[in-house]
Amino acid sequence: MIDNHRTGPDPGLIEAARAGDGPALDELVSRCLPLVYNIVGRALNGHADVDDVVQETLLRMVRGLPKLRNPSAFRSWLVAITVRQVRTREQSRAADRGRSTHLEDAETITDPALDFAGLTILRLGLTEQRREVAEATRWLDPDDQELLSLWWLEETGELERAELAGALGLSDRHAAVRVQRMKKQMEISRGVVRALGADGPRCAELGQIAAPWDGTPSPLWRKRFARHLRGCGVCERRERGLLPMERLLSGLPLVAVPASLHPERVLARVHLATTPSASGTSGAEYSSEGARSGNGGSRAARRGHRRRPRTGRQVPARRAVIGGSAVVAVVAVAALVAARLTAGPSAPAAATAPPPTPVAVTSASAPPPPAPSPRPSASPSPSVRTSAKPSPTKHSSAPVRIASGAKKGVGVWTFNGVSQALAASGASWYYTWNTQHQGVTTPRAASFVPMIWGAASVTDEALAQARAAGPYLLAFNEPDFAQQSNMSVDQALRLWPKLMAAGKVLGSPAVATGAATPGGWLDRFMAGASAKGYRVDFITLHWYGGDFRTPQAVEQLRSYLTQVYARYHKPIWLTEYALIDFSQGTRFPSAAQQAAFLTASTNMLDSLSYVHRYAWFGLGADPSKPSSGLFTDGTAATAAGRAFQAAR
Repeated sequence: MIDNHRTGPDPGLIEAARAGDGPALDELVSRCLPLVYNIVGRALNGHADVDDVVQETLLRMVRGLPKLRNPSAFRSWLVAITVRQVRTREQSRAADRGRSTHLEDAETITDPALDFAGLTILRLGLTEQRREVAEATRWLDPDDQELLSLWWLEETGELERAELAGALGLSDRHAAVRVQRMKKQMEISRGVVRALGADGPRCAELGQIAAPWDGTPSPLWRKRFARHLRGCGVCERRERGLLPMERLLSGLPLVAVPASLHPERVLARVHLATTPSASGTSGAEYSSEGARSGNGGSRAARRGHRRRPRTGRQVPARRAVIGGSAVVAVVAVAALVAARLTAGPSAPAAATAPPPTPVAVTSASAPPPPAPSPRPSASPSPSVRTSAKPSPTKHSSAPVRIASGAKKGVGVWTFNGVSQALAASGASWYYTWNTQHQGVTTPRAASFVPMIWGAASVTDEALAQARAAGPYLLAFNEPDFAQQSNMSVDQALRLWPKLMAAGKVLGSPAVATGAATPGGWLDRFMAGASAKGYRVDFITLHWYGGDFRTPQAVEQLRSYLTQVYARYHKPIWLTEYALIDFSQGTRFPSAAQQAAFLTASTNMLDSLSYVHRYAWFGLGADPSKPSSGLFTDGTAATAAGRAFQAAR
């Protein structure tokens, strides 16, 4: 146990909140939010219900304050409430599982790139062995996730062992036994993470074992890989030099609370939930009713509550009942907060940046040609990205959650039946090289990711559109190519603070080639960003292969990704890739070769834990000529399209 324990809220603040001091109560909720979020987020591994459970926990904390006899025990009491809410949610979910449709289940599972291990890595910028510890948490048994959420905070100095044991309802001795058992599983998982993500050629036997694996960490696959590791000299050697987890976690900060749980949002819900309604139903009665059907009501009701824009709503004066006294907040302040949180998004403006021209790059694993190879025609056609003025954006009607295990995405441009083709493809996400959908309707099971294409796209209007389009932001399309965004490293660095200010999980500029080359465009950009203290959350890459033999092409792509990861140690998004040879004009493989590569490459990409997403180039295909596209219209899939549909 480390000795850097961080103190909880001051007893004076707790007493003031209990006595009915409104500002003190608001301050207490804000102070408790990061701790509660980190416990719930790690226990549920970033599941879609995290926000609901966090808010319900804080509501119960507010209502229970009058019964708290000893303010010095506040934090232990709060942690115990949090664990109870996690368990209540798990019990409710287990009861609902048999009654839920497959579609509803898919909507409530978090995007794997947004699970709590991934958020920890992205937001804390963990170094190599700390990153491996975070990734190892994905492999734990469900029963150990709850314990992990508390033990992690114990080792980072947020909790004491007595608080951990008390929250679980265990004696110190029993808690110690459970912690040791969980830590053993974590050490095994660290070995698995290191073996699967090792630089250089992977152990051949391990590769055979991993061949049928879908890339999703699970206790079953942990046991299978661990059996191999115990008897393999090659894999065992990779585990040498692992530092104790306690040493690696010591002093780490909490993972930052996301925008969806901004203190103002949580406080607004606390205020509204504790305000008597016009019908005389108290906030406490409302909450209890919701608790009877799970945390805050049924999943469908909660999703509808979050999705429906509420405009023009009159907010009554807040009346929080605490310790028998009423605290009346200023009506104007409550109305201002509620209006800020409930107003729907403004109508999207027209695109502010010119759409990109088609991409052509050489294989990242082969030497580049002496001069840039010719580009495909920029005239609009189904097989290339159109240069026509984009159509007005058509937004999806509701936020979407991506099914577990799905990394696959696709680049999309407009053609006849594009929305129907996108839905049929099974892609979990897509982008249009723009901050808007470009007339594409987002399928229910997919999400849209915006891009700031080049220097001309860095406008207040485009950044506002990006902020409204989800948690991620892609940046600067092939700045190292004159035919694309054509930016110098210095120009990109000058504009980067504006992209950071959007508050999104931000990807690096997507270079066309040479991402792992020392002194290359991306290398100089990353060095400059580091020197200036700029944030880059993940690396964005493009890759096109000119070797049409499937095993060789897959290995060349894997080698390139490995080199890039070894250089920057950040998650990778592969946002354009296919088999196209640009070394002498533009040459495509046969339809069968393209499909075979797509199947093999997606299996490989799903096995790399540091590859968080990939996008095939692209959705549209011209039926009259060779291409790498997936659909010639809304229903007709190419051979590659059928392979893409089958990819998990």
